[in-house]
Amino acid sequence: MAVSQEHYGDYHRLPDYAEDSPPEEEEQLLVHVTEGLKDSWHHIKNLDNFFTKIYHFHQKNGFACMMLSDIFELVQFLFVVTFTTFLFCCVEYDVLFANRPVNHTQPGGSLAPDRGKVTLPDAILPTPQCAERIRASGWIIFLLVMAATFWLYRLAKVLCSLLGYWEIRAFYTKALKIPSDELCNRSWQEVQARLISLQREQQMCVHKRELTELDIHHRILRFKNYLVAMVNKSLLPVRFRLPLLGEVVFLTQGLKYNLELLFFWGPGSLFQSKWNLQPQYKRLGARLLLARRLGRSMVLLGLANLLLCPFILVWQVLYAFFSYTEVLKREPGSLGARRWSLYGRLYLRHFNELDHELHARLSRGYKPASKYMNSFTSPLLTVLAKNVGFFAGSILAVLIALTVYDEDVLTVQHILTTLTLLGLVVTVARSFIPDEHMVWCPEQLLQCVLAHIHYIPDHWPGNAHKSETREEMAQLFQYKAVFILEELLSPIVTPFLLIFALRAKALDIIDFFRNFSVEVVGVGDICSFAQLDIRNHGNPQWLSQGRTEASVYQQAENGKTELSLVHFAITNPCWQPPPESSLFIGHLKEKVQQDAAHAPPAQRLLAEAPFSTSLLSDEGPSTMPDALLASVLAHPILASQADRQRPGSTASAAASILASLSCSQLPRRSYPPPLGENSVYRSDSTLLGDSVAPSASHQGPLTRSVVLSEFASAEMSLHAIYMHELHQQQQQQPPPPAPSPASFRTSEQAQADATTPDLSLGGWEEEEDPEAQQQQEREKC
Repeated sequence: MAVSQEHYGDYHRLPDYAEDSPPEEEEQLLVHVTEGLKDSWHHIKNLDNFFTKIYHFHQKNGFACMMLSDIFELVQFLFVVTFTTFLFCCVEYDVLFANRPVNHTQPGGSLAPDRGKVTLPDAILPTPQCAERIRASGWIIFLLVMAATFWLYRLAKVLCSLLGYWEIRAFYTKALKIPSDELCNRSWQEVQARLISLQREQQMCVHKRELTELDIHHRILRFKNYLVAMVNKSLLPVRFRLPLLGEVVFLTQGLKYNLELLFFWGPGSLFQSKWNLQPQYKRLGARLLLARRLGRSMVLLGLANLLLCPFILVWQVLYAFFSYTEVLKREPGSLGARRWSLYGRLYLRHFNELDHELHARLSRGYKPASKYMNSFTSPLLTVLAKNVGFFAGSILAVLIALTVYDEDVLTVQHILTTLTLLGLVVTVARSFIPDEHMVWCPEQLLQCVLAHIHYIPDHWPGNAHKSETREEMAQLFQYKAVFILEELLSPIVTPFLLIFALRAKALDIIDFFRNFSVEVVGVGDICSFAQLDIRNHGNPQWLSQGRTEASVYQQAENGKTELSLVHFAITNPCWQPPPESSLFIGHLKEKVQQDAAHAPPAQRLLAEAPFSTSLLSDEGPSTMPDALLASVLAHPILASQADRQRPGSTASAAASILASLSCSQLPRRSYPPPLGENSVYRSDSTLLGDSVAPSASHQGPLTRSVVLSEFASAEMSLHAIYMHELHQQQQQQPPPPAPSPASFRTSEQAQADATTPDLSLGGWEEEEDPEAQQQQEREKC
């Protein structure tokens, strides 16, 4: 970052208004277990590890699945090492390739050369001879010793992990009352609600009287939020230009592991424990000294990576060979498929977004993103691919015909290899030939992608047809072949990036952790962006005008704070935002209602849903949420000429649907809605409510939580479209004058407005137990 940090103050603590416990006790006992539950789980001193294990236990479907996964991981490593050693030392390749005759023993005891068929036992050396070859090679013995050491280390970690997860299993069964056989039928939201309820009953965390959804997410995603913020502020990843390739973004699993080791949990890292930043990194005066220290750590870590590079590279090559060779033979076009890159996953991730939420969201955006990328065709490559495919296909057809006529053709040397390579060439050539019957609109396709990924740069809208936009999109949505190549090159490239490229950013990294870290009592040091604080990190260009005091450096880019706040509020409907964030949500709600008043009614938009979906996809609408998105995205196409020329037609359509969704009476709770609710939304809710059943029946037996999750995803997608449209409109307007300090509301006024019931965002709550609902009602009273 080129921005000077001289004027920014020291690290500060964020007060917790509901907490008065002394912070110095944080490193002592963090969870209190009552007498009645001592036989269920042990005292937990690290709540980050505790909540993370609870989350992973749920996502990995319980103890049995986790145990089998860990065991097979150990077996897989052992198999790769053993099988590779066998191939190098115990196979006679001259015999296997029939370059040397095999001596078979005749009945009289004499040996006679036999140039007939070679069997596998003929090519495998006897055990004593194989062992002799292994002992004669010092390098193989050294590598086997290193592999055995690493395997024993992994075995010890797996055993400790399984012991910890056995305790988590007991916690689920005895404390949360969720048996192992019912775990797959419980959503994470239900598990999280039971954790919050258990805190009220048992006071697990001694520093928190009330455990909130945000507290749990902060502990699970403490370090991931830092990485997301570093990508958002352009500290990561490393970018450099290569001849013929242009700008390249490089971020692999190996580099990410080294960064986490350097920043969070390695020896000499910035964090002295799992939840506290080292005190010296919180002071402004030590920034230059700490930057030099971090630079030295990067150099040492880079040299260690350089020393281990040969071994890691060999493992990467072997693992890729065993993993992808069979897939490449069975599906030659699989390497031409795309996947979300690691950089893309960090760039597109909301603050406080859990892994399964991110995976589900990007999975929904996979098909639209693939269609957008495939809409770009190169006429030159198309001509070359058609001719190459013709020539290779002609030769392949002749060879196949000869094989059908006489199977002895297969005995010709290298004929199978030729057939395989020709099939591969034909498949690759076909991938460059576009479908002549498909016509796509890049702008509409990019809008479909935005509906699911929620973040795009400001210069993409209106430029979706340009190759520059496609190249930038390819950095987020890369070919699988590029992913494999980057992972194979990672052991070679990572040391140099640590020593040279990242070391130059050491001062900016130190400033980042000081300026964007806050201490929350009972939680520890967290990334300040994860607080979803509009006042300190809002962007005036994203509906935060007059509600934020953040400077340009303190603002999150691309509306990350605002969109993350909306996402968290929708996925966690019971969460009570801070006062300033509540004001922003209320303002957004009012803006939606205002725009919806001048937009086409929701019934009209939903009536156009089937035709809208046919314009944007070659498949019919499978669910009601898909129809909601399609009706908004296709509205500019289906609208009348007057509506089409009106600015913000997509935003008004999204506002119309959101106004119905946010106040609709979809069955979210088992008890009746509160009295005095606005009856204006009853008619809209009837339309939406009647549409749930057909969508569920169309897809089969969907559970209630899945249906509600789909509608929550659709609501967030509509908010993303709506907020991006407003952002584009605001960018085209002249900037308003800066607000005066008096324009900011006080905390008491904000808290009073936050309690207004009709300013809450929509959201789709899980159905709760009647006892828990009654308890919540009593607490509200």
